[in-house]
Amino acid sequence: MIVRVAREQDFPGLLGLAAQVEHWFGPMVEDPGFQSAVEKHIRRSTALVAVSSGSDVLGGLLFGAKPPIYRAHWLVVSERERGKGIGRALMADAKRRFVLGPGSIEVATFGADHPGAVASGARVFYERLGFTPAEAADPGPEGGSRQIYRLDVA
Repeated sequence: MIVRVAREQDFPGLLGLAAQVEHWFGPMVEDPGFQSAVEKHIRRSTALVAVSSGSDVLGGLLFGAKPPIYRAHWLVVSERERGKGIGRALMADAKRRFVLGPGSIEVATFGADHPGAVASGARVFYERLGFTPAEAADPGPEGGSRQIYRLDVA
């Protein structure tokens, strides 16, 4: 597995990953706003992908690289590849590429009462990376609760 900047040809693979998590986040694949966001991140070189030796997209990350508050806008790993370090590798690569100085990385993830909070493993994943729970965020598009997780970076 390698992590690299996403290319236009990775767009279908990123949409395929989105399809795997729509049950938690609501419709994304057919959403023009989501498609536009993915395309914009690809054009700006702020989208990363983890790919297999066969070029299958195993994971993706859309990152906001505006200091001092950096944002992981979307991080997803293929259902069959979770627990293998792909999400960790994507986040580590984003920190190396995009975090230019002191500040914090923020991500909005499931609130504690959201069914995806445990089932997805997202909260535990971010905590293992050193993120800490912070303030509540606006509900997700499906109406579920969200919470900001924050990691201070030097």
